[in-house]
Amino acid sequence: MNTSPLATVGSPAWLDSQYNNRALVPAFAQHLQRWATDSLSVRQQLSQARLDVPYLDTPQAQAFVGTTGPVQTLDVFPATTSAGSAQGRGAPVLVFIHGGYWRALDKSDHSFVVPPFVAQGACVVVPNYTLCPAVRVGDITRQMVAAVAWVWHHISEHGGDPDRITVVGHSAGGQLVGMLLATDWLDVGRQMGVVLPAQPLQHGVSISGLFDMEPIRQTPFLADLGLTPEEAISQSPANLPAPQRPGQRGRLTTVAGGDESDEFKRQNRLIQQAWGSDAVPVCEELPGLNHFSVVEELVRPGSRLNILVSDSLGAYF
Repeated sequence: MNTSPLATVGSPAWLDSQYNNRALVPAFAQHLQRWATDSLSVRQQLSQARLDVPYLDTPQAQAFVGTTGPVQTLDVFPATTSAGSAQGRGAPVLVFIHGGYWRALDKSDHSFVVPPFVAQGACVVVPNYTLCPAVRVGDITRQMVAAVAWVWHHISEHGGDPDRITVVGHSAGGQLVGMLLATDWLDVGRQMGVVLPAQPLQHGVSISGLFDMEPIRQTPFLADLGLTPEEAISQSPANLPAPQRPGQRGRLTTVAGGDESDEFKRQNRLIQQAWGSDAVPVCEELPGLNHFSVVEELVRPGSRLNILVSDSLGAYF
């Protein structure tokens, strides 16, 4: 286990001031409403999308996750152009994992991230997960592991290339990206009774990710997560060994908004300090962006974040 420069946790009031983004960004509701409205429009316009596809499609997958429910589904948006496909191969694949502190929001709020990437030749997958406190954070990690396993086995049926999967996550989704990169995929394959490569992920991109869960455990407004000290350790990517990267796969890119709290900036830097610059070669703060507007940069063509994600897909655009 790596030793990482974890936080010196401050007072409860200080923790709330650092992590309560809805209090930090007074216009948060407008951002969330825009996401939901734009996402509904995307789902109505992209008629080739397959919505609400169950990813726990075998008894072994259900046993691996241990908790099953109606939200354990994903949306698949095939590429609308072949521009992103190399000759004789499927399209690069972008898996987007939403945030919400593991207890809020839904994949249906995040279809807005899809259009610029499918239009340039990628296949986009947006998975859902059961929210806390109905499950533990570790249960959500297993759900996303199962979702990626499903993508690796089935994405070719939707025009995607299973050897070119990039997983992108915002906030809690960034924590899940870190956990996915650090997963022992060969062991997962044994548990699920399927064949999986040692590293199915070509790249990971964390947007305002959380890599040290101890301050999350002690933040008052997040008490309903019910994190134990043991869970805070096991679900902190910065406490896990750097990912195995066969064939140089599995690199992580991290960004945070320049207008985010000091703690989110620390969390962003932390994973590069813990895993090293070979595993995390890009770690940046994007000026002028808060915890919500930074996600919107993902879909603005030519923005730094849009370019980083396009590059992580293999610079096929």
